[in-house]
Amino acid sequence: MEPTLAYLLQLIVDTLESPGSEGARSNLTEDRIFIPLFILGIFVIRGIGTFFGSYFMALIGTKLVFDLRVDMFNKLSELPSSYFHGESSGRILSKLTFNTEQVIGSVTQAVRVLLREGLTVIGLFGFMLYTNWRLSLFFILIIPFIAVIVGYASKRFRKLSKRIQNAMGGITDVASEAIKGQEVVKIFGGKTYERKRFYDAAYSNRRSQLKMELTKSLNVPIIQFIVATALATIIWLALDPDISENMTAGHFVAFIGAAGMLSKPLRQLTEINSILQKGLAAAQSIFEFLDEKSEKDQGEIQAKSLQGELVFEKVSFAYPNTDKLILDKVNLVLPAGKTLALVGRSGGGKSTIANLVPRFYDIEEGALRVDGINAKDYGLDDLRRNIALVNQKIVLFNGSVRENIAYGHLAEASDEDIIAAAKAANAWDFIEKLEQGLDTQVGEDGTLFSGGQRQRIAIARAILKDASILILDEATSALDSESERAIQQALNSLMKD
Repeated sequence: MEPTLAYLLQLIVDTLESPGSEGARSNLTEDRIFIPLFILGIFVIRGIGTFFGSYFMALIGTKLVFDLRVDMFNKLSELPSSYFHGESSGRILSKLTFNTEQVIGSVTQAVRVLLREGLTVIGLFGFMLYTNWRLSLFFILIIPFIAVIVGYASKRFRKLSKRIQNAMGGITDVASEAIKGQEVVKIFGGKTYERKRFYDAAYSNRRSQLKMELTKSLNVPIIQFIVATALATIIWLALDPDISENMTAGHFVAFIGAAGMLSKPLRQLTEINSILQKGLAAAQSIFEFLDEKSEKDQGEIQAKSLQGELVFEKVSFAYPNTDKLILDKVNLVLPAGKTLALVGRSGGGKSTIANLVPRFYDIEEGALRVDGINAKDYGLDDLRRNIALVNQKIVLFNGSVRENIAYGHLAEASDEDIIAAAKAANAWDFIEKLEQGLDTQVGEDGTLFSGGQRQRIAIARAILKDASILILDEATSALDSESERAIQQALNSLMKD
């Protein structure tokens, strides 16, 4: 649009400058109608273009962020357990929320400005070349200076953007821990400590934000000063009669007007550099996450139903990034249909053995055989379909009691089967007394229920699965002795079946 306005400016000046002949007055009369209508037409077209451009860029940006978030969440289900043990949940959530929002800023605002103002700069410079190519070439001399400044600023923006992302992950991490452990914080007087942790994380984010704004605030005026210096030099040269002798007054005014109009799009192009670099830094973080190695699943044996025989053959195991052996050449045989109780001191490897059966971790030395076949030869989904697990940390999802018992593959289970599993887990007595029964919401992580009730719901889920292998990792620690005996009897009857 700006090149067109510069051309109109030339047309108006040349028309007004024409001698007062009859023909000139006729042209002026025609131009009085044509030029205003032409200006209105330009703004109408620009308005329509702005609307569709903004809407469709937002459509593309939100679709991109939607796809990124879905892909990232899908990736979460494929990552090995070692990833979650080495990365805090707050930082993972920050990647899903904050980092993806940075991408949408670069896709919508930055790309829109880049295209619009970039084309404006090209159009204005092309018009200047057309009007006076010798003066226009002087602008080319400032490009290297602008490139050096933009290049330095881009590196600093990218570096600071990564710091801001890390700081946001720290903020989310501290807040998440304080919310989950609010009772511990209160009872042990941890409010001052947690406030200090959050203050430090928030201050780190604020400091990085200020550094980025400082760089941005210096970057824009420096480039504007370079452009202004070039513009002042061009005007000084243009006033030389030898250079402007072939230019009409209209051409001269239009040339200076076009040169002056270059300042605004160049400033906006400079300003969106920070947004663009934020988006690129966030995209790098997101794609690094998406490139994380998934769980190894090279097994090809499909098994709809297993007998459940487990054999550990000289299994040695150490957790990733540690040298301490948790298991050292362990040999263990568990025939199908039998019960094995592992008793020992804390840290002795009982939970580790439980985690190796569903292949949350892969065995690097020795072998685990299920029904005589190496566990690695089974497809992960097929192996885990035959395993039910209730571990030390009870996991309930923010949904109804029914949804937590009939979870995942069990979602199509009938109410009769759900109730039978709840009775076997000694959970039906308290569930049926709830105002909404199976439709009662359990709250986030089951906070609306006691520890024993949460355990019984989790055990009911495991019983409903009716898997060949049932792993209880201190799953009845929060139950009274009567409930524990009732559950044990139910499990015994299940094994006989």
